[in-house]
Amino acid sequence: MSDKSIYLDVYAEETPNPETMKFVFTSMILPDDAMDFPTKEKAQVSPLAKSLFEFSFVNGVFIMNNFVTITRLAGTEWHEVIPILKEFLKAYVAADEPIVIQRTAPHKYVGADSVVVAQIIDVLDTYIKPAVETDGGMISFKSFEDGIVTVELKGSCSGCPSSTVTLKRGIEGMLTRMVPEVKEVVAENL
Repeated sequence: MSDKSIYLDVYAEETPNPETMKFVFTSMILPDDAMDFPTKEKAQVSPLAKSLFEFSFVNGVFIMNNFVTITRLAGTEWHEVIPILKEFLKAYVAADEPIVIQRTAPHKYVGADSVVVAQIIDVLDTYIKPAVETDGGMISFKSFEDGIVTVELKGSCSGCPSSTVTLKRGIEGMLTRMVPEVKEVVAENL
């Protein structure tokens, strides 16, 4: 038994999206990055995601910081698969298997609205991202044009029944109050 496995634990948390479950580790598995794998074909850069897609009930994988959010296929009961997934995830990470083999490059925004964009990103990073991450998802800034902020939702937020309400009442409400130039917020993948 390795020293890592002695201190490593993983537990499951429900998310607002009933189709996803968040599996939280007691250590970082992908610090300072997030990767979304909505299909098996897109999981080629992540040995962990590829391995998870080998389970017949896995329909999507999102990996970030100290958690993995898994989307199930219809007809799968969480109480039946959570123990299997927890055991697999703990063994995989404890064995120091690779999480990803290629990381994403951060996107830098430049342009006439860069000061407003910096304010938008600051509000997203400070107030909105932590809440979204708590629910097993991620929000990222995509663009700002003509008063419209476009964001991308990943993990448990993608396809969540309450994501439209969260987007309009929560995120849009906060951004329009804190950054007057913002008139509307839309999601790229809702």
